[in-house]
Amino acid sequence: MRKRKVPDVVINRLPLYLRVLAEIDAEQSPIISSFELGERTGITPGQIRKDLSFFGVFGKQGVGYEISTLRVELCRILHLDRVVNVGLVGVGKLGEAFLRYGAGRQREVLNREGLIIKAAFDQDQQKIGRRIAGVEILPVEQLPELITQLRLSIIILTVPAGVAQSVFDTCVASGIKAFLNFAPVKLQIPAGIRVHHADFTLQLESLAYYS
Repeated sequence: MRKRKVPDVVINRLPLYLRVLAEIDAEQSPIISSFELGERTGITPGQIRKDLSFFGVFGKQGVGYEISTLRVELCRILHLDRVVNVGLVGVGKLGEAFLRYGAGRQREVLNREGLIIKAAFDQDQQKIGRRIAGVEILPVEQLPELITQLRLSIIILTVPAGVAQSVFDTCVASGIKAFLNFAPVKLQIPAGIRVHHADFTLQLESLAYYS
C-alpha cells in the first residue's frame, strides 16, 4: 500500500494535541474524546480525527482516545521519544531573550518532550564562556565540530540578516536538517532541509489589518 504524504499543516497541529494531553492528569481522566480535544485546541473534532488517521487508529468510536497511549504515539510520530538537542546561533538581544524566555515554564515544556537547548554560539569573545539561563555560549568558529560533538539536531538562527546564509550553510554542511529562523532574510534552502521562519515584523504588519 502506498503511504500517504502527511500535509505540513497536519504535522504543525500535532504538537498542539500533545500539549493538551500533557496537561491532563491521565490517572483522573484516562480518556479524551475528539470533541473535548477540539474544545481545548479550537480545532474541530472531525479535523482531529482526520489528522490522526494519517498515522493509524488510536481511538475507539463512541469512546475516545486513551490519553497515555495517544501521548506516547504522538511523541513517537514527532520523534520526541528521544532526546533532541537544539543549538542557538547568535546571542544578541533576541538570542539572549529567547534563552531567558525558555528558562521557566517554556523550558520545562521543551524538556518534558525531550527538546534540550544544549548550547548557544556567538562570535563576540566577551560572551564566550558565559552562561545564560544555564546555557553556555560557545565560539561560533567551532560550530561544525561542536554540532557533531554535542549531537545537535535543530538550530535556532537569531543572527543578523547579513550573516544568516553563511551560518545556515555551515550548519547544513555539518548535518543539520531542521531550523527555526528568526533572521529577516530569505534563505537559499537546499532540498531535504526544513526551515520554519519566525518574522515578527511580518506578523505585526498582517495583524495591523485586523486592528
